[in-house]
Amino acid sequence: MLDFLKTPVAVIQDFYILSGRAIRNIVRTPHYADDIFMQMDIIGVGSLPIVILTGFFSGLVITMQMSRALAQYGATGQVGSIVAITLVRELGPVLTALLVAGRNASGIASELGSMKVTEQIDAMRALGTDPIQKLVTPRMIATCVMLPMLTIISDFVGMIGGFVIASLQLKLTTSQYWKTAYQALEYNDIAQGLLKPFCFAFVISLVGCFYGLRTTGGTQGVGRATTKAVVIASVWVFVMTSFLTRIFVNLH
Repeated sequence: MLDFLKTPVAVIQDFYILSGRAIRNIVRTPHYADDIFMQMDIIGVGSLPIVILTGFFSGLVITMQMSRALAQYGATGQVGSIVAITLVRELGPVLTALLVAGRNASGIASELGSMKVTEQIDAMRALGTDPIQKLVTPRMIATCVMLPMLTIISDFVGMIGGFVIASLQLKLTTSQYWKTAYQALEYNDIAQGLLKPFCFAFVISLVGCFYGLRTTGGTQGVGRATTKAVVIASVWVFVMTSFLTRIFVNLH
């Protein structure tokens, strides 16, 4: 009667086993530092242009939308605080994570999937190398290091985007905008804005690796694995942000 549950339960079990092994490998040798730095370059530096563009225009849009609402109450001077809180608490981490999921979860899944269908991973095992140690752990570490950094850059560029509109359209001075933005942020907001991308990084990297390593069926299988990795990583970003936001709201 419960046969339909076997497949999803087995998938979840396999994912937890992969995650546990990848995390355990952090303290085991060898560490493959060259692979970690290479993945940092691919994941972090490679994602920088799209993260900067998205962050800048997010700040622009938030400021333009909020300026209309705040003008009704004569409170356009507070637009800096709204932009800062919105970006640092929620929009910066989530947008950056979604961009990295779209760009890198798909890249990881297709790369590992191609290695799987061409039997390179089996050859690696035959030579005595642990594929999880060599392929999964460096990508996980690189994503966990780079995603919070990308989020900080996205938040800052978004605030600059907000400042452009605030100075040109709302005629706010530099000190008016940046002072309200700075005063609005508390340690709770900054902790929330850095912890979220760190948690998202685990999910994005491990989901990409998981579906890449499970690829079957040749080139079509690689395409399916890539699609699943992006969709599931993106869904989990929204699920996790709702839980983490709930925790931080209760702590506030």
